[in-house]
Amino acid sequence: MSVKYAILGLLHYQDMHGYRIKKHIERNFGHMWTINYGQIFTALRKMEEEGLVVMKDVMPSDNGGPHRKVYSITPAGREEFARWLASDPERDMLIRDPFLLRFVFFGFGDPARALEIIDAQIENYERQLERRRENLERWKKHGDYVRLIAELGVHFNDLYLEWLRRARRELSERLEEAEAKVRKEARAAPTGKAL
Repeated sequence: MSVKYAILGLLHYQDMHGYRIKKHIERNFGHMWTINYGQIFTALRKMEEEGLVVMKDVMPSDNGGPHRKVYSITPAGREEFARWLASDPERDMLIRDPFLLRFVFFGFGDPARALEIIDAQIENYERQLERRRENLERWKKHGDYVRLIAELGVHFNDLYLEWLRRARRELSERLEEAEAKVRKEARAAPTGKAL
């Protein structure tokens, strides 16, 4: 997903500063995409230069930090967004989750630690699922497309949790089997005492 079009889409709803944009993406689109502040602020500067957004206001930070620049979409920004919206989407499904990259290589590490990390992921996705379910009613007010993507987030979350729990069960069983085998071999090994 392009940072540029995500920002333009969000600015259709209301004017925002970069920190709010990042928070909104993390909370509501985290199942599809992650982003960092550098990407947001670089994109906002470039879009301002292109005339797609305009800095509308500067407001003080909630926590005494630097002032926040509030951006608004321009008519040129709305036209550019409409062109993108009407174009053909990318065809590949991408899941970019750093945990999944780590998961692939768990076989090279400590199996007990892998289970701990999987447990933490399960807890994290359970919290996310609860939050997504709580927010479904709110998203329904934003129309069919927003509601449907929110429902997709719930379904992805459910599917991911189901897979994590199954993976945890299977890997836990393998670890228990391996530990039982080591204990059995230790009991069967000669003690080294002479008769």
